[in-house]
Amino acid sequence: MFIGHWAPAFAAAAVSKDSPKLATLFIGAQLVDWVFMVLGLVGLEKVRIEPGFTVMSPLDLYHMPFTHSLVGSLIWALVFAFIVMVGRRNAGAAIIAGMVVLSHWVLDWLVHAPDLTIAGGETKLGLGLWNYPYVVIPLELALVIGSFIYYVRRTRGPMGPPFVLLFVMLCLQAFNWFGPAPSPNPTVFFIMGLVAFGIVTLLAKWVGDTRWHKSKVGLAVPSTYR
Repeated sequence: MFIGHWAPAFAAAAVSKDSPKLATLFIGAQLVDWVFMVLGLVGLEKVRIEPGFTVMSPLDLYHMPFTHSLVGSLIWALVFAFIVMVGRRNAGAAIIAGMVVLSHWVLDWLVHAPDLTIAGGETKLGLGLWNYPYVVIPLELALVIGSFIYYVRRTRGPMGPPFVLLFVMLCLQAFNWFGPAPSPNPTVFFIMGLVAFGIVTLLAKWVGDTRWHKSKVGLAVPSTYR
């Protein structure tokens, strides 16, 4: 799962006028991967690039106890929810943000080969849908496009920015699926991941700054976007 992780962010941004900004939710949706990339660069979490490890992904994610264990994901969800609570002073927004963070583990559980843990132990979990392209490709596209449509229908604003965001996401996903195998050097993988996340998050900020939830009215929302 790559861009599919951002599907809960689209849905969460659309569900309520009190939801955090889209860029905040995009960060939350990939928060454990942001941290994984950073910890990978300093050697605290590890990946091997092994073409053919699964049909859709060459990533042997054999050591991720701090980010991709269920307990680790829950801790990051609570930390992120606390940050949103402090910033927004809104318990509902904090709960939404935390749930988006936790959704990452659930979606990874669907697609990963068994490499997820409950609390960093030996038992590894994962349904392995990456071995079934005819399942995982339509699933990821359905999640992203369905949540994108829901977001656009529940918000007001110019249509250009969200479609640019969607286009870039789909291009990145196509490269992920059909592009050349990643470099066997994990450092290159970590850096490229951080760059891709940064580009998409900046575009999400652009979208979020130009769209408002349909239930929002008042002087704070230009009449153009109502």
